[in-house]
Amino acid sequence: MHHHAYLWTGPKERFDQDALRRPPHPEPPPPGSRPELVQRYREVAAAFPASELPPLETAYWLVKPRTAVRGTWQEPEGAVDWLGGRLGAYAPRFASGAAREPGRLAALAAAAAERLRAGGDVTLGFYLERPSYLSLAVVTCSPNRLRPRLPCPLTPRTTEPGRHAEHHPPGTGR
Repeated sequence: MHHHAYLWTGPKERFDQDALRRPPHPEPPPPGSRPELVQRYREVAAAFPASELPPLETAYWLVKPRTAVRGTWQEPEGAVDWLGGRLGAYAPRFASGAAREPGRLAALAAAAAERLRAGGDVTLGFYLERPSYLSLAVVTCSPNRLRPRLPCPLTPRTTEPGRHAEHHPPGTGR
């Protein structure tokens, strides 16, 4: 078991496009379906995995492009450290003053650690300065508890036993 981290920021209007955040139905339209239905299915099937938008169901981050993975860790603590670092970095931009409170941020990180240790996924979202949105997610992989058939987006690299190995997409400056 390991954990992949994801981060998305963008216009709130884009985030609200739920149709682009849903995976295609698992079964294609049956033979003889209307051509426009078949065409729409093909479009969604091609667009969903390539889209940078956060999926409505956290586990579906695993089918997004490999470049969307911001880090991979064997142990939940590394993922929680990453999550806490992102919370701290973005907190000054949170639209809600209550969401910026250090105690609240610490409680979110503690709850995330507990959930990841239990094999679950974590998703957090915050409104930033208008009209932006921040989505943070950590997905447990190999297999994912809720969607065990979803593939791992990459093979995690390890450094030393018990240490985390981060994967940073090219061009992130890390």
